[in-house]
Parts: sequence; structure tokens; C-alpha cells
Amino acid sequence: MNNYVISCCSTADLTAEHFQKRGISYICFHYELDGKEYPDDCGKSMDFEDFYRAMDNGADTKTSQVNTEEFEAYFEPFLKEGKDIVHVCLSSGISGVINSANVAKRELEEKYPERKIYVVDSLGASSGYGLLMDQLADLRDEGMSAAQVCEWAMEHCLNVHHWFFSTDLKFYIKGGRISKTAGFVGGMLGICPLLNMDDQGRLIPRAKIRSKRKVIQAIVDRMEENADNGLDYSGKCYISQSACVEDAKEVARLVEERFPKLNGKVEINYVGTTIGSHTGPGTVALFFWGKRREA
Repeated sequence: MNNYVISCCSTADLTAEHFQKRGISYICFHYELDGKEYPDDCGKSMDFEDFYRAMDNGADTKTSQVNTEEFEAYFEPFLKEGKDIVHVCLSSGISGVINSANVAKRELEEKYPERKIYVVDSLGASSGYGLLMDQLADLRDEGMSAAQVCEWAMEHCLNVHHWFFSTDLKFYIKGGRISKTAGFVGGMLGICPLLNMDDQGRLIPRAKIRSKRKVIQAIVDRMEENADNGLDYSGKCYISQSACVEDAKEVARLVEERFPKLNGKVEINYVGTTIGSHTGPGTVALFFWGKRREA
């Protein structure tokens, strides 16, 4: 068996059970809710529905990434066990966490010169990042070395597509991503922004679609346009949602109906507390494998 660890940040937004089942280790980001700090630990410290309910009721949120000291404390026990590490970070397009991981890597590789730490930029987020991790666990189980898994991740991370929509503009206004006037008008007209992640791992607005029904159709249309083999797509599909599970279930239903060769059922997860602190409730994100993402 390969003597290395597959690792990521909790912002890959899979369940703790999924991480454990696939043998994927993770380190937690942090967030504050009305000034009290919690780990972003897959909903263990705070139920996701309670978190989003608090946000909807006006609670203030703040997030913080993993720092260098935390990475060192997290990585070192694996190295002491004689294991190398492949750690995949949240997209550099939305977080600077990869810098902390790389500093820890340099410090620890001096201390443990016989060991290797590979740090990879996922250029992804939420369960799209999780979809990449799940594939890397498959490759490890098939016998790939740590170096080979690292190389594969860097070559293929842009093949994971990330499409998002939101039915609640309140947190786009609060975060300054749209003006109060635009948010008010958009809310009156039932506008739902549709976004995706570009080739630099940044979230980019792509369309303003009027009505939830139409944006649900549009996000599945984007999958048809971009997925490997189009309607013959046979890979896995993940969805993340922030306190809008019925919307997520409708997207999943349409995906399963339109892509009959899908690898299993669509897996629905929560948007975790780090990313959810910025999106707020009402966000649905769709993830699948497809042609290489471009700007």
C-alpha cells in the first residue's frame, strides 16, 4: 500500500463520514459567528441549518484560513509516522491558504529531509474541490505514487466544473459584490445570478436569470454543454447547497434524468461554514468533470 497521506482543507465540503470512508485527511478553517470562533469541521461544532438560520437572522460572520503553525502541527505527525503527504488547498483564486501550506512544507522538509510534502492548488472550492479529492483517493487506491497523484491533480484540476446560483441576493449586497440598488431591483425582478469558477479559480458572474425555475434549468444546461461526453457523461456529480435542499434536489433530479449514464446518484452536501459565510443561504452549486475550464 502506498505510504502517503491524501489531505485537504475542510473547505472541500464533503461529510466527515465521506472523508473517513475514502481515507482523506483534512484540516479545518475557522469562522466567527457574532464574535465567537468555531472550527469549520463538517458541521460537528454547529449544525449547518442552525448556522444558516443565524445568518438569515442577521448574525455577523468572519472567516480565517489555516495558518503556518497549524499546518506544521497537522503535517508533522504524518511525517513522524514515515508518511509523505499530498495536500490539496482551497483555490488560490479565493484564498491565500496555499502560501501558509508552502511555508510549513519548507520548514518541515528541512526537519524531515527523507520525507516529501506535495502542496497542490485545487483551483476549486466546496464539493467541486471534494470531487477532485475523491478522484485522487481512487488513484491512490489504484497504486499511484504520491508524486504521480500530485502531477495528476495539477494536470486535471481545471477539468472539474463549478457552477453556482443564488436565490437570495442579501449576502451579495452585504459582502459588497453588488450594490444595494442593484440588489433591490434584482430582488424585485426575481433575478438569480449564475456564476462559475474560471481557470484561475475565481468565481465569475456569467448570467442574471429571472426566476428560480429558469436558473435551475440553466445550470443543468451548462452541465450538458461542458461535461465529458455531453449527455453520455458517466462520471460522478456532486451538489452543495446552503439551506435550500429542495432546490438542490430539483437540480439533482434534472441531472439524473438528463444524464442516464451518471456514475451513481448525485451526491448532495452542504456548503460549509467557511464558504457559506460569504454566500449565505440560498446557494446551490453543481460540480462535474468536463472539458478544461477557460477564462
